[in-house]
Amino acid sequence: MKIEEFDFDLPKELIAQHPSQKRDEARLMVLNKKKKTIEHKIFKDIIDYLEPGDCLVINNTKVIPARLYGIKADTKIPVEILLLKRVEGDIWEVIVKPGRRLKEGAEIIFGDGLLKGKILEVMENGNRKIQFTYEGIFHEILDQIGLMPLPPYITEKLKNNEDYQTVYAKYEGSCAAPTAGLHFTKELLQKIEEKGIVIANVTLHVGIGTFRPVKVENIEEHQMHTEHYYIKKEEATKINQAKKAGKRVIACGTTSCRVLETVADENGMVKETEGDTSIFIYPGYHYKCIDALITNFHLPKSTLIMLVSALADRDFIMKAYQEAVQDRYRFFSFGDAMFIYE
Repeated sequence: MKIEEFDFDLPKELIAQHPSQKRDEARLMVLNKKKKTIEHKIFKDIIDYLEPGDCLVINNTKVIPARLYGIKADTKIPVEILLLKRVEGDIWEVIVKPGRRLKEGAEIIFGDGLLKGKILEVMENGNRKIQFTYEGIFHEILDQIGLMPLPPYITEKLKNNEDYQTVYAKYEGSCAAPTAGLHFTKELLQKIEEKGIVIANVTLHVGIGTFRPVKVENIEEHQMHTEHYYIKKEEATKINQAKKAGKRVIACGTTSCRVLETVADENGMVKETEGDTSIFIYPGYHYKCIDALITNFHLPKSTLIMLVSALADRDFIMKAYQEAVQDRYRFFSFGDAMFIYE
């Protein structure tokens, strides 16, 4: 398939720069993929489309304040670092600026000495491996001196770090939020459970590769990034029980979807497991586990709009996106939501 098949015109002003005042009062576009109908709702109306026995799968990863500003110890030049993933212990893979100045052995000071780092290796892709030294607890220091790693298309400063965190975030490790989950409040989740919907957790630590553009003309040639995930036994059991009972598995977000589709066998069953996924879902893919998807509106030509187009008909999805633009829906991380079901 050609990349142009997933392109659309998006006015810059529709890229949301800040979250909705109330999380669950963002707009919700509801797509019935079988009937090809489009409805316009408010996010908290999602409960009306969920049925007792359904299993809602959420990604409980937690975004870390992964952007650090410091100075090079010898020259005092300003340095910016973005934490990508922990390699082992206090060694992390990072993106650095300015790269040409930070060679192997370079030392960096952050937060007036609260945190120090030494470049151990310059990797083939230009990233660095850095070893941190500090006194105390690493994540507490990050909370003090780090900033949330907002996507490049959000230019406004974040007023509150919690705005870029789901209300159920638990396990630290992401450098981007699983943004479909930002629409849920604790009260809405409680109402969903009270209605008889089972909520299951998976964990996928979202990497910066989620923003990497597709640069090839034929999408089949695109190389996906890898992200670390795990599912616990009790959560896998919840998902499998819903499948066995003939109920729906509803993924909240493309990250939850990618975990489930990576792990599921041909019958849609999942198991307790941990690993890395580089699954690339695009039209022609046969979904094994999920039946419905809650997601935000994605970038033109992105792997995420391809994933959505594999769940529903591509032409139907592109029509829905055109309607979203015409109706002034808000796009991307802090934008409005879409629910695809049948």
